Amino acid sequence: MSKTSNSNSRRQFLRNSAIASLTFGILPKVTQANPIAIPLESGSCNPITPDYYGLGPFYTADAPVMVENQLAEASEPGIRLILSGIIQTLDCSAAISNTLIDVWHANNNGAYDNVGFTLRGITYSNAAGFYMIETILPGKYLNGGTFRPSHIHFKITPPGFPTIVTQLYFESDTDIPADAAASITSGPFDATNRIIPIALNGDGKYEGTWDIAIDGNGVVGIADLHTDKGIIYSVAPNPFTDKVVIKYGVFHTSKATIQVFDIQGIVIAILDEQQLQAEKYEAVWNPDANLPAGIYFIGLKLNDLQVHYMKIVKA
Repeated sequence: MSKTSNSNSRRQFLRNSAIASLTFGILPKVTQANPIAIPLESGSCNPITPDYYGLGPFYTADAPVMVENQLAEASEPGIRLILSGIIQTLDCSAAISNTLIDVWHANNNGAYDNVGFTLRGITYSNAAGFYMIETILPGKYLNGGTFRPSHIHFKITPPGFPTIVTQLYFESDTDIPADAAASITSGPFDATNRIIPIALNGDGKYEGTWDIAIDGNGVVGIADLHTDKGIIYSVAPNPFTDKVVIKYGVFHTSKATIQVFDIQGIVIAILDEQQLQAEKYEAVWNPDANLPAGIYFIGLKLNDLQVHYMKIVKA
């Protein structure tokens, strides 16, 4: 296996581990503030590819903006699915904020709403490049003599850069090998890195992480590729209410800082900023009682380099 494949596998494992216990929360209202710029590591990146089928026959323009990141209403039949990730530059050196993400897919029975906007909507990456969508697992439909695998359509447009149209697929789908688009493993329509694993979280919903590398101007971001220097082992409880215990490791003598970010990428708390020897440590965060419910990030910073983060939810 190549070095790049190892890096990507490690990144996916760490993010899946972090997201496995994530319960979806309402994103706090964006406020006017300057997010902190945190560089991502470049060189271990798979730029997004367009899908062989392109826009397809079921696209409808002018979809509405998702309300509270919900593509599927609570009453929509089907298995709930949460997708999240970060929009990054082509070399994954920085994240891209305010990227337009237009999403549509079939319902639980494999049918598209071609009259209205059910399971159609747009959202934007936030100031730190993150996006999150809650929907359902799409049903399958016949395409000639075979079923198309479960898939979600994406039309992604970074500010001032070209749009790319693609599709996302899911590991262990038995219809992928026979599909004309999802089975492509090389060339301009290679779907390999658009087939992602999903796993059940503690709330009975499936979750998946899909990081998107695309042409655009990088702004800010959070990295998790420097885990040879240190790592966050656990953040608990998750979801939390009034106390969080962060267990982390420092692998080389370093100035270590534990930071807490809100969904906009703004530092709201700094914990345990000190010189530490190579060892395992624990930090405790007692957030303000007035902290809004929603998504937050715990980050480990060593010698001014952000090396790892985990998502956490305020209930």
